Amino acid sequence: MIRSVTVQQRRAALVHRHHLTGAAEKPKDVVDALIALHATDPASVYLSVLARSRTTNLADVHEAMYGQRALVRWMAMRRTLFVFAREDIPMIQAAVSTPLAATLRRRLLSLIDRNGIEPPVTGDLSGWLRSTEARVELALRRHSATGAELRAAEPSLRGVIAARTRSEQPQGLTSPLLTLMSAEGRLVRGTPAGAWTTRHHRWEHVTAWWPDGLPHNDPTQAQTSLARRWLQRFGPATLDDLLWWTGWTKTVTRAALGRLDVEEVDLHGTPGINLQDAAPLPAAEPVASLLPGLDPTPMGWRHRDWFTAVDPAHIYDRAGNIGPTIWWNGEIIGSWAVAADGIRTHILADRGREAVAAVEHAAADLHPRLGGALVVPAARTACERHLSDT
Repeated sequence: MIRSVTVQQRRAALVHRHHLTGAAEKPKDVVDALIALHATDPASVYLSVLARSRTTNLADVHEAMYGQRALVRWMAMRRTLFVFAREDIPMIQAAVSTPLAATLRRRLLSLIDRNGIEPPVTGDLSGWLRSTEARVELALRRHSATGAELRAAEPSLRGVIAARTRSEQPQGLTSPLLTLMSAEGRLVRGTPAGAWTTRHHRWEHVTAWWPDGLPHNDPTQAQTSLARRWLQRFGPATLDDLLWWTGWTKTVTRAALGRLDVEEVDLHGTPGINLQDAAPLPAAEPVASLLPGLDPTPMGWRHRDWFTAVDPAHIYDRAGNIGPTIWWNGEIIGSWAVAADGIRTHILADRGREAVAAVEHAAADLHPRLGGALVVPAARTACERHLSDT
């Protein structure tokens, strides 16, 4: 008989596993609980940690990433930037990033070949690109540098890929090439070139983090390990959720699950999967959390209706990215924003006085730890904009 899992059980597990109680002791505990933090918006990394560790401040997150180097920004699933535990990078590289890098290289070469580049490249385009990459690596072995500094030092990086159609825009070579090299595990995004909210950073050679080079993992074993880890943190869930989160094909996803002891479950009327040896789903006390835009908890599943109690139009931007959300007992009930006078909240789904008081307490706890920063999320939703402008 197929075991049934209720919405309430899934929400309770989410609260417990993802540290929505705020009880995590340090930044790495948060990352370990979620596998990765979304890092497309650098501020969301810090806010995701602060929401789950009430004893942590901004300096602690910075130290974990760039002092201890326990956490590292890496391009992986769905061509998205994440922060992973350093020891997990070899697994992530083999399971996700290396195949992604091969696609990025084909696309970049095809784009240059089709559109052309100024100044023009004659002869072997692939060889010219490899030669440029070698000079970039040599420069970064000497010292770290921003993209602008690398472009100033290496003439080939100053090339501009032409626009072929009216819908295209000319683009510089520097950004796509450094992105490709990082996806291949050759470069690392190092210290920010500014405040903790900035997207600008210094590039470092991979040997600055792994002196002997990035360890190699078997791709098949890595994919199996990543699927198991995801089910431990986000299961029970649907096959479609795992396929979306990893960015894998159906073939790769089914093969990885086929190497695990997986059981079928009934997710309140929808077919789901879970590990056979999964720990019992825990209970959880009602708790309020303020999670930032692109937080890894709501971004952990493709299908999110089971933990969303509000109209999606209030919490997603036009591109479908989730903005800042208020959670109560494992359920999204509103949105929040940082303003000059503090954190403003808007509860859209009434869950009683206890929830209101808990949300107010969570906001009062978080605001002093932002150091006066006015954080503007990358994913700006209608509700967040309204709160910010009020």
